[in-house]
Amino acid sequence: MSQDARPSIDDLAARLERERQDADKKYNDALTELDRVLTKDMPTLPPMPTETGIHPAATRALIELTHRQYTERIRFQSRLAQFLQKITAFVETKDRATGAAELKSELAQVRAKTLEIVRELQAIRERSNDSARSHEPARPHEPARSIEKSSDYVGFEDQFRGTRDDIRNRLTDYLPLFTGATNVVDVGCGRGELLELFKEAGISAKGVDLNPAMAAACQERGLDATAGDAIAFLERQPDASLGGLISIQVVEHLEPKVLTRFLATAFAKLRPGAPLVLETINAACWIAFFETYLRDLTHSRALHPDTLKFLVQSAGFQNADIRFRSAVRDEDRLPRLPAQADPRLQDIANVVNAHADRLNDRLFSSMDYAVVARR
Repeated sequence: MSQDARPSIDDLAARLERERQDADKKYNDALTELDRVLTKDMPTLPPMPTETGIHPAATRALIELTHRQYTERIRFQSRLAQFLQKITAFVETKDRATGAAELKSELAQVRAKTLEIVRELQAIRERSNDSARSHEPARPHEPARSIEKSSDYVGFEDQFRGTRDDIRNRLTDYLPLFTGATNVVDVGCGRGELLELFKEAGISAKGVDLNPAMAAACQERGLDATAGDAIAFLERQPDASLGGLISIQVVEHLEPKVLTRFLATAFAKLRPGAPLVLETINAACWIAFFETYLRDLTHSRALHPDTLKFLVQSAGFQNADIRFRSAVRDEDRLPRLPAQADPRLQDIANVVNAHADRLNDRLFSSMDYAVVARR
């Protein structure tokens, strides 16, 4: 089988999930049939006559009942054997599904490491060739790359950001903002989920990502992606040439001075009326700050929604709006007390619920938000 014909990690994971679902269905069907056999109404013996002696009709009924019970027992044993066969496959696929996510993450990291090694070898070869041509000693090896550029960060994203399908589903509702747009730029395109959505929607778009492994993964899927610094990439674009710019979970990685320069450059390169979308972690949400923002070592500055909106407006953008996304799950929010029969207890419950509502609104609201504006 050629390298191009090999199934991707996502294809293998999808196949495992299909097999699990199929085994799950067979298991449920077998369990339903087993339950039907167990709960089936068994024939009952007609009442025996009160007079002395053996009643012929009762004897026949007893024989028929015994035969039917024996037949049902054989049928039950057959169904039980089928059920055990189905549950064996079900448990086996469950075990595979349990390890599929971990296996997928490990394979993604291995693949990213391999790509990085290949690029390093190519860079060493090019430096050696340049040195041989110029008769100069080879330059020392470049310093270690930052974590944002390393293949380890690809594995980090795969483990904590979510699957490609999860991200695609999250980003789909951004597409209407770019209807009819051309030459859209996805800054920090990552694994290319949004670029794929743009391509499927007929929106011409290109991406840029600081991590070469991310850009290479996009290029392998036929997406227009470049590895490099976002501001340098934007500065190479003609003024008023871009039909839109979107950046998902990127601005929190930028120092304030870099962020203001990024916004000023974006304003210069976007066409009048073009949309700007900046999504980031909602630092005003307690659970988002402590569980999402602090977990990533590459984050530079948490941005309050009002702060980012102000910076966007200061850069010259119009109609800036904050859109909160990814509401905190109900099970992670503070619960409210139910209604109380005792009026005195109800008064206490009202106070507790009022405090829970205030804390939920402030600390457990939305995990992310986006500032949406127009050039």
